[in-house]
Amino acid sequence: MMTNRVVKRKIIKIDEEKCDGCGACVPNCPEGAIRIINGKARLVNELNCDGLGACIGHCPRGAITIEERETAAFDEIQVLKEIIKTGDPAVLIKHIEHLKEHREYEYLKQAREYLLGIGHPLADKCTVERGFVHNPLCPGSKPVVFEQFSEPKNGINEVRVPHSCLSHWPVQLHLINPVAGHYRNSNLLVAADCVPFAMDGFHQKYLRGKSLAIACPKLDHGQEVYLDKLKRLINEAEVDTITVVIMEVPCCFGLARLVRRAMAESGRFVPLRLVVVSIRGVVVKDEWLKESNV
Repeated sequence: MMTNRVVKRKIIKIDEEKCDGCGACVPNCPEGAIRIINGKARLVNELNCDGLGACIGHCPRGAITIEERETAAFDEIQVLKEIIKTGDPAVLIKHIEHLKEHREYEYLKQAREYLLGIGHPLADKCTVERGFVHNPLCPGSKPVVFEQFSEPKNGINEVRVPHSCLSHWPVQLHLINPVAGHYRNSNLLVAADCVPFAMDGFHQKYLRGKSLAIACPKLDHGQEVYLDKLKRLINEAEVDTITVVIMEVPCCFGLARLVRRAMAESGRFVPLRLVVVSIRGVVVKDEWLKESNV
């Protein structure tokens, strides 16, 4: 678990001019990051603020917003310790439901492991099956990590899929959790949707040994969501390298530009490789980009 790191992430901002100190936000922050001090709401613990904004809708003055800035990385275990100190199980349940609502599956997994470790009766509220959390909204986007098989011994390996190098699911950029364990310190592959269809041997040549995220820069909506997730992959998951594989058509270069923008805004340089594939599946460019080009 990474703590005390400074990262660029989303966190709440309280406008003191608008805040009248009503305190409605305090019980609606399950993480206990807000307190009323001298008649104003204050963010007293940035480490505990997950930036998901559970408090925003409960402020009658509109004094709470979300901003993105450099601060300490969110620490799920520290939050759990603070909540347990209160002795109120309802607060812990509210926190767990809050994580579920926002599909923060990696934090839920951390919560379950910690609560099991201390023998807490609410560990099962994190709803984990085979080590991964259910997505109640879409069964097809439930996080799964696939076992990586070695060569069969004695000719027996009934469940091995010989041509697939995919290590996890989901892979669509809208659906992934950027702080899931399989992305942490991984070699990230960002691929345009069309590439695997045009290119023979995509799995063996580029996907093997990498975590994957796919997107279409022309047809997909929510590009700002993509930008945010890429920045979190860079800053919070701390991916080691990024390989962008796109088609040679002009619109596809938007994906490479999005990755470059995420890197520039994150403030952390990651070695970046650009691969361009022709519509006939031929690699026409494969090069590592210099930091100055990002």
